[in-house]
Amino acid sequence: MTYAVGMRLDRGLVFMSDTRTNAGVDNISTFKKMFNWTVEGERSITLLAAGNLATTQATVSLLEERTKAPEDRSPSILEAPTMFRVAQRVAETLKDVIERHSRSGQEADSSFHATLILGGQIKGGPSRLFLIYPEGNFIEAGDDTPFFQIGETKYGRPILVRAYDAKMSFPETVKLLLVSFDSTIKANLSVGAPLDLLLYEEDSLTSGTRSRFEVDDVYFRTISEGWSDALKSALSKLPDYNVTPDSSD
Repeated sequence: MTYAVGMRLDRGLVFMSDTRTNAGVDNISTFKKMFNWTVEGERSITLLAAGNLATTQATVSLLEERTKAPEDRSPSILEAPTMFRVAQRVAETLKDVIERHSRSGQEADSSFHATLILGGQIKGGPSRLFLIYPEGNFIEAGDDTPFFQIGETKYGRPILVRAYDAKMSFPETVKLLLVSFDSTIKANLSVGAPLDLLLYEEDSLTSGTRSRFEVDDVYFRTISEGWSDALKSALSKLPDYNVTPDSSD
């Protein structure tokens, strides 16, 4: 399992993902789940992956190979004219990988499914954010749905729904996302640090600013402990429930 978030802001796009994969409590590993392709001054594309590791690695490897092999006429995401066309090519690649697993005789093809968050900007157009399903279809983020989550989403969603604001600064957004990830990590052992972060400034057409929060990162620990203390403090300030004897007894 994993947890990843892609978010639209007035200022640009923000991406965060964990790096934990597991096949049981005795087989836990760390794998990158955030990928970026950039042509400086022309386009920046970021992909977050959740689901079967073999499926996501095969999908990313195919996308990468097609950017480096001009003799291969399979369409490259670095040649797509718009982010919508990039989303189409990524979705088609994911669907093809999953179908190939099915044709190879795998019985439980649902276990090879994966879901992707794709975001970025191509010169001449705005930044865009998409959620890509294993079936090969996708939806785009908008004003009513300004962020997408994939993987283990339920524990980290409430704080995003309550606190998100399109006008947030990048530092405020990072703080919000760390709270969301901390809530998820505390509730589910299949999600864990290191956490990868990418901040993309609108119209910069660069690879963005990247960071990684390790398990012992001082700022992450400060946010985690501060959020726990704040919740306890807020709970103590709420009015107590008045327990009265049942008059029927």
